[in-house]
Amino acid sequence: MSGVAKGVVLQGVDPPAQLVEWAQDFERMGFDHLWMTDSSLHARDPYQMLALAAAATHRITLGTAVTNPVTRHPALTAVSSATLDEASGGRAILGIGAGDRPLVALGLEPARLSALEQSIGAIRALHRGEHLDLDADRFSFHDAHLRIPARSDIPVFISASGPKTLQLSGRIADGVILLCGLDPGVVGWAIDQIASGAATADRSMPHIAVFAYGIIDEDEDAALAGARSIAAWFPQTAPHYCDLVGLDPDIRDAVRERYAGGEFQEADAAAALLPADFVRKMALSGNRDRTTAQLRALADAGVDSINVFPLGNDRRATIDAFDECFVAAGI
Repeated sequence: MSGVAKGVVLQGVDPPAQLVEWAQDFERMGFDHLWMTDSSLHARDPYQMLALAAAATHRITLGTAVTNPVTRHPALTAVSSATLDEASGGRAILGIGAGDRPLVALGLEPARLSALEQSIGAIRALHRGEHLDLDADRFSFHDAHLRIPARSDIPVFISASGPKTLQLSGRIADGVILLCGLDPGVVGWAIDQIASGAATADRSMPHIAVFAYGIIDEDEDAALAGARSIAAWFPQTAPHYCDLVGLDPDIRDAVRERYAGGEFQEADAAAALLPADFVRKMALSGNRDRTTAQLRALADAGVDSINVFPLGNDRRATIDAFDECFVAAGI
């Protein structure tokens, strides 16, 4: 199980000074990755927050988790990621996806797969110093090129859940951010989809980063209650995982009908319908012993990093407990 990295994923809901303090703590604790969500109106700007973290740290990698080509033109993403990479001394990761529930508040829809692929190609070309003339699905370039220095190989991680996006990630990404829950069988299925895409492009497998949402608490009832909201995201946004882990289709459909929230935190009514077994398969939702076993199983499934996305009122307690479990798991 050696060689699996650990990371933390945060929304920009804390003041900048808090984020800086935590980033320094995470680096001292041996975390390898710090990710910040790009949640439009729901949180602070990730690039500014990550730049502050960059100035206060020396080793930890810093990534968006994730931005999208809908709210940010790919040219602006190319500039922002290049600036963060320069400010951090080459520690930036560009995490990007099609977009998710926060787009609803802006009257927007997620990008089509073709637009996501085109945006990644354009960003990489700009980082390489190329001049672009392109009329894509949702954006255009006319003799566009960067006028600032940029590293040509800033890693691009694609956030993926569905089979087509997983296969695209295998074909073109440096890494994949898996949003598939924590059940080892489901993780294995997702990795198989990525491997299929990689084989099509005759390339090696990208980095597999699992995002583990939830709460770790010795009061398992409290942990379960706090993790229900993220479990409700799957029937609404990635229902195929519900089928893979055996959720009753009637419950899946009822959750979809009730899920009116913009983000997973606003899905309490829908989440109440979910059985405990399903929540535990999709999220961190137990004590340290249960979590340690989950981390061992994820490492055995073949992932390259496990990244905790803490929920609830005491997110720092979950991060600290995750670190303890990571050590206890022998990863």
